[in-house]
Amino acid sequence: MKALILVDFQNEWVDSNSEYYVGDISKAIEKTNILVNWARKNEVKVIFTRHVEPGSTKEFADSSKNSELIPEISRNDSDIVITKNKISPFYKTNLENELNGVDEIIIAGILTNLCVRSLAADAYDRDFGIIIIDDCCLAFTKEIHQFTLKDLKETRPEIQITKLDEFITS
Repeated sequence: MKALILVDFQNEWVDSNSEYYVGDISKAIEKTNILVNWARKNEVKVIFTRHVEPGSTKEFADSSKNSELIPEISRNDSDIVITKNKISPFYKTNLENELNGVDEIIIAGILTNLCVRSLAADAYDRDFGIIIIDDCCLAFTKEIHQFTLKDLKETRPEIQITKLDEFITS
């Protein structure tokens, strides 16, 4: 069984007034929606994570609009949403329980070098097969994004890193 994990697609990243603004991510959102639709057609479990900073009244504050998932991302009521307080989506969450019976995870998300990388590393240590969809992940710069994926691939060669088009046509 497979699961698609969409890491921290939250309003904080697209709010130009936030210090965490990553810029225009409309192309990544468009590609991610194609990925989500592919997952639903192929009966892949869809899991969203969202980051909340405990006690914050500014960035990633629990009850703020910016901590909510980006509305342009295709989401169903049946999708699972996991709220996390640390970089790793596994840390003190029910993600491991939600992945019971899953042997392969597909990853898309924001930021490649933090939460996406942490999810991939922690899932690797739990013996999941891992596919990262390169063009459905973002970092503050393309250089950081590319370096992170290159480093993950070099240190964990079992992790598959692919572009969306290659993935959905394979």
